[in-house]
Amino acid sequence: MMPLTLATLGQPAVIRKITGKDDQRRHLAELGLVVESEVTVMNRMGDNLILQVKDCRIALDRSLAMRIMI
Repeated sequence: MMPLTLATLGQPAVIRKITGKDDQRRHLAELGLVVESEVTVMNRMGDNLILQVKDCRIALDRSLAMRIMI
């Protein structure tokens, strides 16, 4: 496993684990980032990641993306 921040651009990956406090995990789940879902890093902009989750694009800061293991 590795953090989402190390994922290859444009390559789909499956979320294996989400760490952090309950409120952080709940926030990520509300965005559609749950274990066994597929996510693709579309772009990196500074410390932010642009993700493709299902039919949506989401921007996450590096600290939240480090909590998502693929």
